[in-house]
Amino acid sequence: MATTQDYFTAEERALLLQLVKDINERLGSQLSCQDINTVHGLIKRGITEAGIFRRDQYGLNPVIRHLRTALTLCDNIVPDRTMVIATMIYNLCRDNYLNPERVKALFDEDIARVVHGLLNVAPLYKKQAAVEDENFHKLLLTFAEDVRVILIMTADRLALMRAINHHPNEKFVHEIASESRYLYAPLAHKLGLYAIKTELEDTSLKYLNRKVFTQIANRLMVTKEERDKYVEDFIKPIDERLKAEGLKYELKGRTKSINSIWQKMQKQGVDLGGIYDLFAIRIILDTQEKDEKRACWLAYSIVTDIYKANPSRFKDWITIPKSNGYESLHITVYGPEDKWVEVQIRSRRMDETAERGVAAHWRYKGIKSDGSADKWMNDVREMLEASGQEGQMNLMRNMDTNLYNNEVFVFTPKGDLFRLPQGATLLDFAFHIHTRVGSTCMGGKVDGKNQKINYRLKSGDTVEVITSATQTPRLDWLNIAVTSKARNKIKNAINERRAHQAQLARETLQRRFKNRKIEADDATLARVIKKMGYKTTTEFYAAIQEDIIDVNTVVEQYMAFAAKPADTSTARGTAEEFVLQQPTEGESHHRFSDDILTIGNDIKGINYKLARCCNPIFGDPIEGFVASDGAIKIHRTDCKNLKHLKERYPYRLIRTRWAGKAGSQFIATLKVLGRDDIGIVSSITSVINKTDDCLLRSISVQAEGGFFEGMLTVNISNISLLDELIRKILNIKGVKQVNRL
Repeated sequence: MATTQDYFTAEERALLLQLVKDINERLGSQLSCQDINTVHGLIKRGITEAGIFRRDQYGLNPVIRHLRTALTLCDNIVPDRTMVIATMIYNLCRDNYLNPERVKALFDEDIARVVHGLLNVAPLYKKQAAVEDENFHKLLLTFAEDVRVILIMTADRLALMRAINHHPNEKFVHEIASESRYLYAPLAHKLGLYAIKTELEDTSLKYLNRKVFTQIANRLMVTKEERDKYVEDFIKPIDERLKAEGLKYELKGRTKSINSIWQKMQKQGVDLGGIYDLFAIRIILDTQEKDEKRACWLAYSIVTDIYKANPSRFKDWITIPKSNGYESLHITVYGPEDKWVEVQIRSRRMDETAERGVAAHWRYKGIKSDGSADKWMNDVREMLEASGQEGQMNLMRNMDTNLYNNEVFVFTPKGDLFRLPQGATLLDFAFHIHTRVGSTCMGGKVDGKNQKINYRLKSGDTVEVITSATQTPRLDWLNIAVTSKARNKIKNAINERRAHQAQLARETLQRRFKNRKIEADDATLARVIKKMGYKTTTEFYAAIQEDIIDVNTVVEQYMAFAAKPADTSTARGTAEEFVLQQPTEGESHHRFSDDILTIGNDIKGINYKLARCCNPIFGDPIEGFVASDGAIKIHRTDCKNLKHLKERYPYRLIRTRWAGKAGSQFIATLKVLGRDDIGIVSSITSVINKTDDCLLRSISVQAEGGFFEGMLTVNISNISLLDELIRKILNIKGVKQVNRL
């Protein structure tokens, strides 16, 4: 059995004792003897009994690493018992030696909560490709559950960066440095941890481009401490004059980091001598808003009296603020030892706006953000800057990190990260990747498990889409997809397929005409299409392609229609001799409103067909049926065909209702029975012509033995008008019965 003596080298044992001593000094009374003994016992048993704290693949000792992280927390963020203990026992929980319930029993619920957040976040780092994605920040906040988890992660990364200098595995060092630059440094900046942010950026540059880092450091020819001393000496005379003028103020000085210098040299295309703000100070004046401009200009005159200003570097954003609201005076002066120093002068209000308002530094420097995250980050910064460590940690315990509960963040198997709205499905994700992927989606695998296309995505899912070359978008997909991109693509694909089918049917009909040696006339064909009850040529050709109507029947109808005079309607004495066909020339071709129907879960604006077997009109009880090609056919609920379809294909029914207002024209067929009296047909047509929003399309009558049977086809806008029309026809003398077909 291994012992702790075997586990640590002599150098590590000495370092361990020093780290423990330093942490105890920082925490003081927050860490009790019982806490120390419990943590020590857990780590010892984890090493000797479970072999948990093994060195990682890069030779790093996790106990030493966690102690360094704990000390970094105490030195750079805040000494806190919960965060330190959670950091120390995290490995025991990750390797299942401890569970959250056991942690809660040994310590308290608060420590168990932070450990749980660390365990949640850990798997995300397997998605290496996503770390540089801006969305990864949001995913971390969602999974962390507690802002202190993010603080621990940031401190751990700084401790790790300090530990790997001159590590023999250069690839490992480069990976850690890249993560630090693209993920942790911006995160530390947003949280207001500027010292950590600066050190992470400088160290990242050092590891990724040691030559450049060394060159800039050598050119500066001074240590950071010496540069800080220079800033102090520069401020001293300004401080004395400001006090003499009776101004209330705060002076902040800083030396520009090596990474910032390098970024500016690249951006401006200059060498080190062309960088004017290697040293900078900020004068923040405490004054009422009405007096702030006068105070700023007074401070400006004091600075320029002491040091010579560079006029070409003067920026007045007080008289004319930036478009984002930023206000400040910027001047560059020639300081001691022939060095340029940038001086920023602003009021307290201006500084608050610049740091925490719409002009916050981390925003105008190009780091993206959103409103809810802005407020959250501001709150965290204020807590970290506030006095009273215990109080600020209590506030942090209650902070909600789920800032993006309206979004989900999912990975591809390669580690790419994508953001979709809450409620998005696997089908939405497929269309988000590519239209072709979405159109051929059959399902997918989520974290290795097979899922259907209607699976609701959760943040952190790894999604692999399964496609098939034979799959095409179906109309019922509109009940699954929630993103506008996916829904639009589905609609477009369905409409394109129908248009393609219509084109094939058109070519089939043209070939049949050619075989019969018929020169088809478009105007005559349009009259045939209308007579057959189709509203659009697309619907007509789709019916041919779907074998609803036979091509030979169309040709025969065309030949019969072409042989008749253009207008065959005549008023005759009896119904037996009467056949009326409304002329079609000059009539407008009606199209239904996009919003006349609502299908399924409030789906509007999609293509559908009104079934010819029952000809539903606005106001009829209706139901939709999804045909084999994905098209929806609308039937009346009392339709005999629908009854048979329900019995055979109940799963293909879709809830449908009328929406909006009546106004479109629908086809209705009436069967009229009565005595064959002279003038009865004229009476019927007169009633129809006098009925508002009603147009007679055709009438055919047969009479025998003194009785007639008439078939009327009318265009009418809604069921109420149709009922009224039926009542009027029934009131005609001689009419015995009127039935709607």
